[in-house]
Amino acid sequence: MFTTLLLASVLTGATLCPSAAANVVVAEDGSGNYRTVQAGIDAVPAGGTVSVKPGTYREVITVPAAKTGITLRGTTGKAADVVVDYDNASGTKKPDGTTYGTTGSATATIAANGFTASALTFRNSFDRKAHPEITATQAVAVKTTGDRMVFDNVTFLGHQDTLYADTAAVGTAGRQYYRACAISGDVDFLFGRATAVFDRATITALDRGSSPNGYLTAASTRRTTAYGFLIVGSKVLSPAASATFYLGRPWHPGGDVDAIAQVVVRETVLPAAIKPTPWTDMSGFSWKDARFAEYRNTGPGAGTGTDRPQLTAAQAATYTAQHYLAGGDGWNPVH
Repeated sequence: MFTTLLLASVLTGATLCPSAAANVVVAEDGSGNYRTVQAGIDAVPAGGTVSVKPGTYREVITVPAAKTGITLRGTTGKAADVVVDYDNASGTKKPDGTTYGTTGSATATIAANGFTASALTFRNSFDRKAHPEITATQAVAVKTTGDRMVFDNVTFLGHQDTLYADTAAVGTAGRQYYRACAISGDVDFLFGRATAVFDRATITALDRGSSPNGYLTAASTRRTTAYGFLIVGSKVLSPAASATFYLGRPWHPGGDVDAIAQVVVRETVLPAAIKPTPWTDMSGFSWKDARFAEYRNTGPGAGTGTDRPQLTAAQAATYTAQHYLAGGDGWNPVH
């Protein structure tokens, strides 16, 4: 591996130290080992670290399943300083004339187990208004399919389908912990079948100027999976008009009857933009057949009632970040 990296450094003019096989530096100004994030990912071995210096890196990146345990980190500690950005949408045409589709639109696709990211931003900057010819406007910033993944102080920017929190296959575990992250979007912008915890997150529901303006979640949790999405100790912000946003709807990919969404929003501040009846149907499937609940939320968008299922205190004790993430191996990244 080191020989390969040394040859690459000679060909690219990058500097390389003996420890670079496990730790590489990316800098768009040429002051690191590589100028692109993907080059750093390609070079680092499983378990290594890619440190990214400030800049906007306009590229599509992939972390393959074989790159287990790697860390991708911004060097300043500020997520806004390091931005990985591209602007493909589902309906964007590829060179061969076909379109990317939702999964293919992702700016970053991360398949590796044990992946960690910190202090950086992933953005899909697709602009609906600039491309009226594109009607399939799903535009993913990040698609994740790994297990035991941690995102710490990471920002996810997009509009429709910003964060696709998924698993590698039906029946495969995909536990993902998003700590102190910032996520923005409008339609179904937290979606997928992963077991994902959003802890102390700042979630911004953007204004599309319509009603409804959008949906925070569209989980597709498997019927046999106890835990889907947990939003806990977080804050939802929105410039949208009052009562124009749903907390979520149940996504059944391809009409799959065994995708039974599971979402809990607890101890989270909700804005006035949240509808008094915050859950809704999707593609003919009733939200009442999904596993939706709230617990001790606050703010002008919080409430109770027949259409706002609430956990009991006893139930709440089992719907915690630790319970969601433990799995069969007792994984506990929460702190």
